[in-house]
Amino acid sequence: MDKNKTLKRLRNVEGHVHGIAGMVEEDAYCIDVIRQIQAAQGALAKVASTILDEHLHNCLTTAVRGDDPQEREKVLAEVADLYSMTVR
Repeated sequence: MDKNKTLKRLRNVEGHVHGIAGMVEEDAYCIDVIRQIQAAQGALAKVASTILDEHLHNCLTTAVRGDDPQEREKVLAEVADLYSMTVR
């Protein structure tokens, strides 16, 4: 994972959320605030997707190829739990 790139994206989201708070303080038009919230959520989803992709290609692959069945089951269960959380 490119840690610096990920941190930069997260800092951008942080700034975006700070800007949304300012919009709320200034009584900005509700739809504009919601659009900005959706943009921030999209940016966070992109970061999460990037981290998950890295996890699948590294941690999961290592566990599946490894000799420890408990580790393999643990990593697979984590991915299944993550998926379950996203489809709720």
